Amino acid sequence: MIDRCRGSPALHKFFTDAFEGVLITDFWTPYESVCAEVRQYCLVYLLRELEKVDLRNDSAEWWAFAKKLRRLLRDGIRLRKRPDFAPGAFQSRVDRLNARVAWLAAGVYADRDARRLAKRLGKYAEYLFTFLDYADVPFENDFAERQIRPAVILRKNSQSNRSERGAARQAILMSVYLTLKMRGLNPTKTIADALRSYVSTGQLRPLPHTHIADG
Repeated sequence: MIDRCRGSPALHKFFTDAFEGVLITDFWTPYESVCAEVRQYCLVYLLRELEKVDLRNDSAEWWAFAKKLRRLLRDGIRLRKRPDFAPGAFQSRVDRLNARVAWLAAGVYADRDARRLAKRLGKYAEYLFTFLDYADVPFENDFAERQIRPAVILRKNSQSNRSERGAARQAILMSVYLTLKMRGLNPTKTIADALRSYVSTGQLRPLPHTHIADG
C-alpha cells in the first residue's frame, strides 16, 4: 500500500485535504504529496519509457522484459475496450493482469533498466489498472496535460516569468481561470463580477450554480 501523503513537503500547503476522486498522474514523485485514496498512474508514460530505453539498450534481458511489460499494459488497455465480458469473467482477467504485474516486479534482473522498472512496478502495482474498476477513469493523464498547456504557452510567449513571485501569481491566476472554465462559467465575466462585488461589499459572493464542463 502506497503512503498516500508522502513526497515534497512544499506541496502540502497546496494539498491540505484528501482528494476524494481518482488522482491520475505520471510517476513524478511530488504527486505523492497529494493525499488520495485511489490513484491511476499513466500507462502511456510507461509505454513511452519502454520506447525510449529501447533506443539505447539492446541487451537480451531488457528486450525480453520490455516485451512482457509492453504486452501486459496493452492487454489491460484492450480489456477496457471489451465491455461484453460477464462481470465474473472480467474480474478474473483483471486479477490475472495484477498477478502478471506482481510476477514481473518480483523478478531478479541483471539489466539495470529492467531492475529499475521492475522496482517501479512493485511500488505502484496497486494503481496500474485502476481504470478497469472505474468506467470514467482513463489509463493516461493526457487530460491534465491539456489543461496546463495554455499556461505553458503563455509563459513561453511572454519570455518566461521574471521572478518567483510572478510565477506564483501566474500559477494562481491560471488555476482560477481554468477551474471556472471547467465549471461551465465564463472566467472573465465571473472574475469581473466578483471583483465588483468585493469592491462594493468587502466580501466575495459565492459562485453561481455551475455544471462541470466536458473535458
